[in-house]
Amino acid sequence: MTAPSSVTLSLGQCATLACLLEAAAPKAGNVHRSADFEDLTLFDLLASAVAIASAIDAAPQAGVGRTVLDAITATRAVVSTNTNLGIVLLLAPLAAVPRSRPLSSASVRDVLATLTAEDCRLVYTAIRLAMPGGLGKVEEMDIAGEPPADLLFAMRAAADRDLVARQYTDDFRLVLEEALPLLIAGRSSGWSLTDSIIHAHLALLARYEDSLIARKCGSPTAKQVSARAGSVLATGGPGDEAYYESLADFDFWLRADGHRRNPGTTADLVAAALFAGLRDGQIQPPYR
Repeated sequence: MTAPSSVTLSLGQCATLACLLEAAAPKAGNVHRSADFEDLTLFDLLASAVAIASAIDAAPQAGVGRTVLDAITATRAVVSTNTNLGIVLLLAPLAAVPRSRPLSSASVRDVLATLTAEDCRLVYTAIRLAMPGGLGKVEEMDIAGEPPADLLFAMRAAADRDLVARQYTDDFRLVLEEALPLLIAGRSSGWSLTDSIIHAHLALLARYEDSLIARKCGSPTAKQVSARAGSVLATGGPGDEAYYESLADFDFWLRADGHRRNPGTTADLVAAALFAGLRDGQIQPPYR
């Protein structure tokens, strides 16, 4: 069967499809079509993916802060837990880039340069509405306090402990220059999109401590997770029996502590990379 010709999706469709593809792929330690958590199911993620579409469609006109708040408000209307705050924080600046411009660190930097105090206020409101777990309390830029006038200042204060915040300070280089190329390289190697997503998730996890795991379990555990991900990659890749066996063992180990070792931030980065690839036509059907 021949692949369909190039497909142009709306921003909202790109966002929903990116979230659906990321959620359905059986990534190690995450919720997917064959594994739920006690308090979070695949259907929560699917409903959330649909809910954010309108907000993402409006991003070029609405701006980052309004997009984040509208997307989280829509999400909380259909689910009772935080399913996508990290994803929405990543998607909003990407979606706000004018569609006439390709996504790049430069085009995202131009969007970030326009952020206002109102953007920061709206983002802080959205974070409180989402009620993410494991944030704890910090001395500077605590989310329970008054929002600062500069969202980038707040993100810089969190960048050393949160990979999502770091994207705002690094012009989304990890998403656009590491995660997306990993996905494209997988497809170019003849892997399915599902295998490419799983492998990219592993590769990022091996390179960077997952912020959600670090918040829940501490940095030593996050480092251990990264080392184990690297060990899986050392066995080969999609198509290699040893790789699949090692991946299954890694997945079992991640789930052996409830879902405290859920590499959720890394999954958010993969979702953002999928959005970028779909938006600019670098990821095309078949989506499987």
